[in-house]
Amino acid sequence: MTTEAVENWRDAKLHEARLLILGEQNVTLTISSDDAALLVEAMESSWCSFMEVIGLWIPPAVIHKEHDDKPPGIDELEEDLLAGRPVPPECHAELHTDYDGVAVKWGLTHHKESAADCCQACFDQASRAKPGEMKCNLWVYCPSEAGCYSPDIYEHKHQECWLKFSEKPKLNFKDKYSESYRSSHPGAPLVVPWVSGVLSA
Repeated sequence: MTTEAVENWRDAKLHEARLLILGEQNVTLTISSDDAALLVEAMESSWCSFMEVIGLWIPPAVIHKEHDDKPPGIDELEEDLLAGRPVPPECHAELHTDYDGVAVKWGLTHHKESAADCCQACFDQASRAKPGEMKCNLWVYCPSEAGCYSPDIYEHKHQECWLKFSEKPKLNFKDKYSESYRSSHPGAPLVVPWVSGVLSA
């Protein structure tokens, strides 16, 4: 309300100053026409500065535009960083990915410090497997400190490392859970939390 009153006062004084410049005598301003010209110039060109000085300046509406400076083709999901040592290329790590397979090492009781360590455990199991035993050829790791979602009955914890075997590795989930899936599974997050990799034969 104060700002509106000041603006009304300004409009009235500008009107009177302009009349004074034009030679009108019936005005309440008691300044010369030269001073009236200076007053008009000040009130029209430096008004925002004046309002700021007296504490009544209100900035114009600020339009906020989200700035996306990512290079084209970079998926925001791929920007996540994995804790621990870097995962070697031969692990074929895929973020936000959960592969299906037969467990050769049960992840609920098999925890590793990092995805790289989980992958190494898969290589190690495969090299030590006896004839006729399934050899690990894919690994699934939970990097999230909050744990990882899965539609089974278990509560999957941070650093779970599942060693699996599959003749033809098949995805359970990739990147994001679909809207329809989340509708039928209310506990599912938006993004698949697991990291997985399929080892070359």
